[in-house]
Amino acid sequence: MDTNILMSGECSNNVDGIQSKEFSRERVFEAASQGDASQLNGLLDYLRDNNKRLTSPEFTDEINGKTALLKALLNLKDGKNDTIEVLLDVAEKTGDLENLINASYKDPCYKGQTALHVAIERRSFDHVKLLVEKGADVQAKANGNFFQRSAGLGFYFGELPLSLAACTNQPDIVTFLMENPHRRADVTEKDSQGNTVFHTLVVIADNTIESTDMISMIYDHILIHHSKLEKKSKVQLEEIENNKGLTPLKLAAKLGKIGLFEHMLHREFTDEETRPLSRKFTEWVYGPVRSSLYDMKSIETDEDRSVLEILVFGNDVPNRPEMLQIEPLRSLLQDKWDRFASKIFLMNFLVYLIYVSIFTAVAFYRKKGQPPFPVENVTVDSVRCIGEIICVLGAVWFFYKAITMFIRNPPKFRALYMEGFSDIMFFLQASLLLICTVLYFCGMREYVGILVLSLAFAWINILHYLRGSKQMGMYSVMMQRMIMVDLFHFLCVYSVLLFGFSAAIVALHEETPRRMKSNGTLALGKVKPLRCKKPCYNNIRFTILEMFKFTIGMGDLGFTDRVQYKEVFYILLILYIVLTYILLLNMLIALMGSTVESIAKESENIWNLQRAITILDMERTLPSFLKSKVYSGVSNMVCLASQEGKSQRFFR
Repeated sequence: MDTNILMSGECSNNVDGIQSKEFSRERVFEAASQGDASQLNGLLDYLRDNNKRLTSPEFTDEINGKTALLKALLNLKDGKNDTIEVLLDVAEKTGDLENLINASYKDPCYKGQTALHVAIERRSFDHVKLLVEKGADVQAKANGNFFQRSAGLGFYFGELPLSLAACTNQPDIVTFLMENPHRRADVTEKDSQGNTVFHTLVVIADNTIESTDMISMIYDHILIHHSKLEKKSKVQLEEIENNKGLTPLKLAAKLGKIGLFEHMLHREFTDEETRPLSRKFTEWVYGPVRSSLYDMKSIETDEDRSVLEILVFGNDVPNRPEMLQIEPLRSLLQDKWDRFASKIFLMNFLVYLIYVSIFTAVAFYRKKGQPPFPVENVTVDSVRCIGEIICVLGAVWFFYKAITMFIRNPPKFRALYMEGFSDIMFFLQASLLLICTVLYFCGMREYVGILVLSLAFAWINILHYLRGSKQMGMYSVMMQRMIMVDLFHFLCVYSVLLFGFSAAIVALHEETPRRMKSNGTLALGKVKPLRCKKPCYNNIRFTILEMFKFTIGMGDLGFTDRVQYKEVFYILLILYIVLTYILLLNMLIALMGSTVESIAKESENIWNLQRAITILDMERTLPSFLKSKVYSGVSNMVCLASQEGKSQRFFR
C-alpha cells in the first residue's frame, strides 16, 4: 500500500529574514509512519505560504491516492499515533478537513477505503470517534477488488464502515456508529451487491460454534438497537432483499449457514419491547413440555423463492439435508405429507403400477415379424394398440417431467445419490421407449431391443416409490450411494484391468498353428491360420466376456490347448484373478459395508430430502384453488407492541 516517491528534498530558505522548512510528501509520510509529531512543526505555515493542502497532489500518493492521514492510521503503535491529531488540526485550519478525512484509495485493489475504514480495521475506537466527530462519512463504501466477495484472497465485509465493525466483532463501534449525534449509520444501506449489514454477516459466517455465536450476537445486537432507536420506523430490516432477491434468512439457506440459519428461525426475545423481533413464540409451558409458534414469513411456498424451495430444489446448497431437519421445517414438511402428499403419492404409485403392467403386457404379447403391423384381429389388435398408445403417452409425460426438472434443477454427479438419480432413470426409460416408437414406424426390427431395455428401466423405477416408506427409502438411498460412489470407483478400475488383460490374451492367442512332421511328431510351420467356426479367444469381445466369467468364478480353461505359450497365459490369468476376484471384489464388499455403517444417519437425512422434493413437486402440480387449502400453518392474531393488530401466520 506504500508507494512513496521522493518529490523534493528538505532545504532552508530565508524569506524576509524568517527561516522556514520545506515539506515534501516523503517527509510528511515518514513522520506519519513513525508517529513523530515534532517532524511536522512548521507544516501549517508551509502550506499557508504555498497555498497547498494535505490533499494536494504533492502530498498524496499518485499511484493509490493514499494521504498522510491514512498513512498515520496504518501505523498505530499501541493504538496511538501522535501525528493524527496534528494532521487533522492542520487540515482544519487550511479548510481541508472534510476532504482529508474522507479521502480514499484510488487504486482498483483498495478503491474507496477511507480513514474511517482503516480506524475500524485497526480496532481503534478512539480514532473512530475522533473521525466521526470531525465529519467522517459513515456511509463511505470500500468497493475495491480486495473487498469483493469474489476476490478469493481478499476480505469481503460489505463495503460500509458499519458492516466492517460488525464483521470484525466490535459491538462498541457498531453501537457508536448507529447512535452517534453527528451522523448515524443507516442500517438499511446496501453495498454494490445489494447486501445490508445483515446479509454481510450471513456471508462471512461459517458453521463453527465460535463463529455462529459471534455472528448471532452481533446480528441480534444490531436488530435490537435499531428497533430501540427507530421505534416509529416501519422498515422491516429482515425483509430487505439484495440484488439476487434474497433476504438474510433466504441467503443463509442458500449458502448453507446452518448455525446462523437455526438461530434466526429460533430467535425468541422475552422482553416486551423487543418481542416483536422474535420468529419463535412460546405458546405455553407445562413442566418439560412446551408449545411454540414459528413465524412462517419467507418460509412457506406461497411466497416467491421461499426458504423451503431454496433448500429443497437447490442442489448446490451445502448442508441442506441437515437444514431441513431444523424446526419448523421438519414439522412443516411432515404436516404437508400427512395432509395431502402421502395420499397423492400413493395414488401415483398405484397408477404407475398399472402403467408398468400394461407396458409389460404390450412387450410380452407383441407381434413377431417386420413392423409396423397391420390390424388383423380387430379385438386383439385394438386392445394391443390401446396399450401401446398408453405406453407412449406415459413416456411423453415422463420425458416432459424429467426435462423440466433438469432445467429447473440441473443434476450434478456428486449429488446424484441425494437427488436426480430417479429423474435420470425415468428420463432413460422414456427416451428409450420414444426411440423404440420411431424405430417401429421406420420398419426396423431393432426396436425390440430398445423396447426391452425401456421395460427393464420401468421396473427398476418402481424403487422411486420406496421413498414413501422410511425404512425402504433409507435402503434405497444406501443403494444409490453405493452405486454412485463405491460401485462406480470399482468399475473404473475393473474396466481397465478387464480390457488390459483381455487384450493381452487376444495378442497371445495369435500364435502360428502347429503341423505334423513326416515322422509323426509335431512341428511348427507356416501354414494358413486356423479360423474359429465360433467366437474364440482371438475375438476381443468374446475374450472380455470370458474374462468377466473368471471374475465371478465361472471361467473355462478348455481353450488352453490352442495357446502357444501356456506359461505366459497362466501368469496373466493368475494375476488377473488375484487383482480382480481376490482383491477388487473383496475391496468392493468392504467398501459397501463401510458405506452402510457410515451413512446410516446421513441416509435418513437424504431420504427426508428426497421426500421433501416429492412433496413440493406434488404441491406444484395442484390446481391453484387447492393450494391455499393445503398450506400448513395456523393463522393467529398476535398483538405486539409495535405491530398492534397485525395478522401473522404461524406454525405450531
